[in-house]
Amino acid sequence: MSADYHRPKELQAALDILARDTPRIAAGCTDLFPATERKILPGPVLDITAIPALRGITRGDDGLRIGATTTWADIIRADLPPAFDGLKLAAREVGAKQIQNQGTIAGNLCNASPAADGVPPLLTLDASVEVASAQGLRQIPLHTFILGPRRIDLRPGEMVTAIIVPENALTGRGHFLKLGARDYLVISIAMTAARITLEEGIVQQAALAIGSCGPVATRLPELEARLIGKPLDTHLITNEEVADHLSPIDDMRADAGYRASSAAELLRRTLTDLSEPQEAAA
Repeated sequence: MSADYHRPKELQAALDILARDTPRIAAGCTDLFPATERKILPGPVLDITAIPALRGITRGDDGLRIGATTTWADIIRADLPPAFDGLKLAAREVGAKQIQNQGTIAGNLCNASPAADGVPPLLTLDASVEVASAQGLRQIPLHTFILGPRRIDLRPGEMVTAIIVPENALTGRGHFLKLGARDYLVISIAMTAARITLEEGIVQQAALAIGSCGPVATRLPELEARLIGKPLDTHLITNEEVADHLSPIDDMRADAGYRASSAAELLRRTLTDLSEPQEAAA
């Protein structure tokens, strides 16, 4: 085995390697391999898939923790509160089952694609990203962790260890919708996620997010505030107001105007689905 390939079994050993070198971190490799123009990954490589502490979902007093190497298949199978229904639906959109079995939640974030399926539902869950180095831990709100396409707030010597969802974001029910040129295995034209908490038909909490319509996925706090304290009404979501929060591009999949209007319609449909009783995503 090459001296440039490392597969530690303890997190501290991985952090020690990061402290003295600048290896390429590998987990599911579903984005890493396609982006590599060689038949093998150039070294040095830090394979973190043998570290048990990085995989799995646990709940503590302060919320829910998703380990960095937790796969999309793990998330689909997990027994999670209805607030995570949107994330479970997004997990089913991350490629074919082979990709879901290999791809990791942290890899989806670190790839920092504007079309990353996991980002909008995680934004509605007020998620933070836990990163570690030999110097210690820090937590970064997801909306500031992703800086732009292929750009993240990760310093030399750091790696993502978990995604943290706070206790107050575990209420309500989540949903996710995605528009593409076909039904399956497609990069989205637009996608929306929402988490709504209702009491006696009145919105108590609202979290709305849109992806694939700008450099990074975004929350819509002004529209969220408009929903709170009222019955859930999709007519409060207008094309014009949604477009004001977006900066879509023209590309081979769609032009900017179509993306913006599609995002507004998807968001209305997402809220319509949440206003009706339905089974949790499994």
